[in-house]
Order: sequence, then C-alpha cells, then structure tokens
Amino acid sequence: MPPAVSDPVRIGVVGTGFMGRQHVEFIRRAPNADLAAVADPQASGGAFGCPTYADARSMLGAVSLDAVIIASPNALHVETAIDCLSEGVAVLLEKPIAANYAESLRLVAAVERLNGRLLVGHHRRHHPAVAAARAALVDGEIGQLVGVNGIWAARKEEGYFTDTPWHRQSGAGVMLINLVHDLDLLRYLCGEVSSVQAITSSHIRGHEVEDTAVVNLRFTSGALGSFFASDAAVSPWGWDQSTEDTADFPYLPDGVAYQLVGTSGALSVPNLARYSYAADVPADWHSPLSRTYLPAAGHSSFHAQLAHFVEVVRGAEPLVSAEDASRTLALVEASARAAERHQTVDVAEFRAEHQGA
Repeated sequence: MPPAVSDPVRIGVVGTGFMGRQHVEFIRRAPNADLAAVADPQASGGAFGCPTYADARSMLGAVSLDAVIIASPNALHVETAIDCLSEGVAVLLEKPIAANYAESLRLVAAVERLNGRLLVGHHRRHHPAVAAARAALVDGEIGQLVGVNGIWAARKEEGYFTDTPWHRQSGAGVMLINLVHDLDLLRYLCGEVSSVQAITSSHIRGHEVEDTAVVNLRFTSGALGSFFASDAAVSPWGWDQSTEDTADFPYLPDGVAYQLVGTSGALSVPNLARYSYAADVPADWHSPLSRTYLPAAGHSSFHAQLAHFVEVVRGAEPLVSAEDASRTLALVEASARAAERHQTVDVAEFRAEHQGA
C-alpha cells in the first residue's frame, strides 16, 4: 500500500556504482524521501549510514520499503525489478529497461500482471527544457517539423572500462549506455521512428562493444533525423555538457545537444534558442533570422525525476512507463541490427518480430 502523503517515502537502492551512489545523494537531499537500505555485494556495512545487504532479495526480506531504485548492471534489471514488484514495492529502474528488447517485454508483462508501479530512469525527460521544447513543437512554434540533428561525444577515462569490466562487454557500448538517452528524447520530442539506418565502430578502443555510432532516422511524421555518438572523442557537445544535470561534466552555458528545424523556424535544445523570421522581412533564406529564448525553470533532471517518482509511489502515472521505455530499447536494437546488416530496419516490424517470440 502506498505511504500516506504526510510520510516520507522509504527507499532502498540496489547497486552502488556511479549511478547508485548518485541516487543515494539525491535521496538524502529530498525532503520527502528517506534512504532506508542499500543492496550491493561490494558495499561495506557502514558506508551509507543505513542497513546494507548483499542483494535485493535479502534487502526486501529484511526491511519494510515503499520503493526501490535499481542501478545494478543492465543484465540484472528485469529480474530485480520483478522481485521488487512482486513484493508490492514501487520501482525506479535505471535505463536501459533491460539488456535487450525481448527481456524488456517480460517486464512490461509483469508490470501489467502485478499492477506494478514502475518508472524507468530516462531522467532527461524531466528536465524543464525538454517540457518547454515539446510544448513548442506541439504548438507549432517552428512550423511543421522537417528534421533533427544531434550529437553526444565525450572521451571516457580508461578507468571506466578497467574498473568495471562489464562496460567492455556486449550490452554496454555507447549505444546502450549513452545513445539510448538521446534516442529516447528524440522519440519524446519528434514522435515514433518508422525506420533506421546506422553505422558503428570500435576501432578507437578495440573493445567488444562499439565506441562510436551514427544513426539516421525516419519518423512516422515524415521528419528525418541523424545522431552522432561516441565515448572515445573529445567534444564540448552533448546533453551532459550542456546542462548541469551531472556535476562530473564541465558545464558549457548555451550548449546544444539537438537542433530541430521546421518550416517556419528552428529550435536548439537544451538552451532553447528559437530562430525565426521577423514579421517585417520575407520568410526565406535571404533574410536574417531573429533569435529568442523560450522560458524554462532551472532545476536538475535527477531531482525532478525523484520528485516525480515519489508521486508514482503514491499512485501517479509514470512519465516513462515500462512499455514506453521498451520502445526506446527496441529502437536502439533496431539501430544495432541496421549497423550489423548494413540495411534499413523497419522499427515496427522489428518490434512485431519480438512480440511473437
């Protein structure tokens, strides 16, 4: 049963890697949440100021919890989430929802079967710039959407791969760790993707997983898109560098991750610069563009996500459901198939193929 509105939500955290430790700090700063327990085989007893357990099942059996945040390795996401949901505990599950699309469908079915409360951690959707950009697109502020271009590129340190071996293994490349965020936001802003083409490379690091990817997208609306992602390249461009979501990234004010172009204007995100023609000039390429900025309140995606999760624990509908997140994962896998087979992949056909599996 959800906690009373006046009571803080008792949250356990599964996994104490980079994201798990961040979630611990977010909970500590939240006015309506309490860190009740931590589960991780590598966590020492007094490290977090709360009871610590070797795994999620031990934690669930020993502590009364309202909710659990799961930040364990991707391969453990589905089983851990189902264990929590089976105990009536609400779940915030770090992206990706599963290690693969077929597994994600198991979780989608479990949420429905158990009437579970589950929010998937595509945290960027909670950023105020995203809400403002989506509203602008819906309201036609740049006319009919023609296309979108984006980039996420940053050079990860070698310790990222040597200290956490699964980062070098299948299911942990730049597509599933980083690009999944961008493809999720492009779905959220521009609508569903009908087909995808892609190229990947691992020639910089030489790991089992890709370090660089390029995807081309055709949206069901008819708009086109492209995105470049790399964890082996130095750049100031990308969501993390253009927001203050994560203190580990140097912040570039007025930075850009996505450029959306329409029939009557353009919009860059997350700085929300809108480009359009003034009323007294011809609306064609010979006229100068005027730049204004859409308003948006400033706050962290992660803090907003946790505040929303507290409401999900109490019965609100999640902004990112299991079914929604599974579609993003399907798009990532369809992109990987397109790269592997050097062909255009129809995303709806890809999903249908797995639905019948």
